[in-house]
Amino acid sequence: MSTNSFSALLKQRQFLRFWFARLVGITANQMLMLAVAWHVYEMTSSAWDLGLVGLFQFIPALLMTLPAGHTADRLHRGRIFAVCMLAQAAVAVLLVLATQGDFASRELIFALSVVLGVARAFQMPAQQAITPMLVPSHLLQPAVALSSSGVQAAVIGGPALGGLLYVAGANTVYTTCAVLLITAFVLTWWVVLPHRPTHTAATWRTVLAGVGFVCERPVLLGAMALDLFAVLLGGATALLPIYARDILHVGPQGLGLLRAAPAVGALLMSLVLARWPMQRRVGHRLLMAVGVYGLATVVFGVSESFWLSLAALAVTGAADNISVVTRLTLMQMETPDDMRGRVAAVNGIFIGASNQLGEFESGATAAWMGPVGSVVFGGVGTVVVAVLWLRLFPQLAQRDRMT
Repeated sequence: MSTNSFSALLKQRQFLRFWFARLVGITANQMLMLAVAWHVYEMTSSAWDLGLVGLFQFIPALLMTLPAGHTADRLHRGRIFAVCMLAQAAVAVLLVLATQGDFASRELIFALSVVLGVARAFQMPAQQAITPMLVPSHLLQPAVALSSSGVQAAVIGGPALGGLLYVAGANTVYTTCAVLLITAFVLTWWVVLPHRPTHTAATWRTVLAGVGFVCERPVLLGAMALDLFAVLLGGATALLPIYARDILHVGPQGLGLLRAAPAVGALLMSLVLARWPMQRRVGHRLLMAVGVYGLATVVFGVSESFWLSLAALAVTGAADNISVVTRLTLMQMETPDDMRGRVAAVNGIFIGASNQLGEFESGATAAWMGPVGSVVFGGVGTVVVAVLWLRLFPQLAQRDRMT
């Protein structure tokens, strides 16, 4: 990112307001996810239940994301994002009441996970489609890089802060989350967007238009599918409470650091890519990064050293960020504004499948072959996927430049 571009970006007040709202909201969301996971594991000591938390978020997100994308192309995207923040704040408040009233249970947390899945289904396409509306086209790439840096900073700070606050009890975390999410709601509600409502009827054809758009572009389809399978197989997030308590013996504070480590690597990589963006051999470097992600996952799986585990997770975050920045930049540059919500919804399905379904896969395989076997199996599978993509998506593998 050149100095002139960065200075010009800092003058975009509406962009910066929304950037800060996302930073606050994602920080709270990460704290909430950590607290819920640790709370469930404290109650049940079950890897299967950890996986179910991810599954109950994924199913409603999968069912609602495409309609949510069409909604983001019809209604005010800022209002949609703000309401999603308010819904998550309501979940945090209910968890406070449940914990104080001693009626918190695994069933209640599973039900609230469904609510979080629906909220995130509408949040994802709306927030991804907002950034191009707030900056001129020549600032889009640095805006995407800065947005990615903010997200990663939130993913670093959220789990770390959540782990520290959990020492004082789950309610301390839930209360803090509610305050932060309400703050994000207020900030976003006052973001001024050049809203241009469309009156296109919600038919199966219009709702599924984003799917057709992506399928007709092998580079976009390959990049999204690559991220899906890499994180689906290689993600170990759901098993971090097991590693923190039973393998590395570092407690909730250590869990916060483990959750934050991938984001540290991702943040550093996003800054590197902003300063020195990939110019040539974009496709091959993307596939190499996914291979590195898989290998680092294997190292984490077999490590019994806390510091080596942190380093391996940081490498996974750095490698994954190459995929994120590449995919989002391609998606925003090649999609017209009136389709961005629906295309972002398709991307949201891939992300949701890789994260939430990946958590279920990790919990299920851990229940079968143990946490170490599950993580190692997933890491090896990710490397295999990177090799297969050379043949399955040659257009992506041979992509030379970002644009």
